[in-house]
Amino acid sequence: MFILKKCLTSFLVPPGAFILILLAFACWARRRKQNGQAAAHVLVALLLWAVSIPTVGRTMTAGLERGLGIPEHPRGDVIVLLGGGTHDKVPDMSGRGTPSDNSMPRVVTAARLQKRLGIPVIISGGGVFEGRTAEAFISRRFLIDLGVPPDKILIEEKSIDTEENARFTRQILDRQGFRKPLLVTSAYHMRRSIEAFHRFGIEVTPVPTHFMSSIDTPRALFDWLPDAGAMELVAIMMKEHIGMFYYRLTRPVGA
Repeated sequence: MFILKKCLTSFLVPPGAFILILLAFACWARRRKQNGQAAAHVLVALLLWAVSIPTVGRTMTAGLERGLGIPEHPRGDVIVLLGGGTHDKVPDMSGRGTPSDNSMPRVVTAARLQKRLGIPVIISGGGVFEGRTAEAFISRRFLIDLGVPPDKILIEEKSIDTEENARFTRQILDRQGFRKPLLVTSAYHMRRSIEAFHRFGIEVTPVPTHFMSSIDTPRALFDWLPDAGAMELVAIMMKEHIGMFYYRLTRPVGA
């Protein structure tokens, strides 16, 4: 009964509902001998299905996470925490605004790492749009709530993308004399982040978090059903792959 309910639900809400609508239009066009329109509707339905199933999202994620590992005994003199978005101005126990679902594992990992090593944390993340709270301030509040001493937190609140994360963090590293940064961000975002920091002459020790793929996870029927969350994951991974492609195109000759 659970499986039947899950399958029905997948096609009663978007994006599954849109796939059924497109297929219904394809059948209608076919009955009217409009074979070109029918084929177009089927093609769009298949494309929508492909970008909305967990299998595709996890495959794209695995390509970005492959080869990354968490260092068993990380060593460094500062932790660099990269932001991944916020829910700005929403109510929270200690203020307003919370880290997004992508950011929260990064914040928790940075807090755990700081408590283990006792070194400072640089939080890098600004407000992307005018009127938005800089992400660094929201993450700072959560780090303090998780037990990180306020005097161990440094703020970089101007950056709006990964390249600016690296550029403005470099200024803090030079000013404070830090030489061995530990970089904390989501595993899928780590390769692009390392490339960005290398462009500004910063060698980092990656401490990836928020892994979302595993070769040990068996495939199930639900991995082939359309899902809005899976579509969001595919969009995030597409953005990451496009970012990596851009970095390859703009990499200096001989680098």
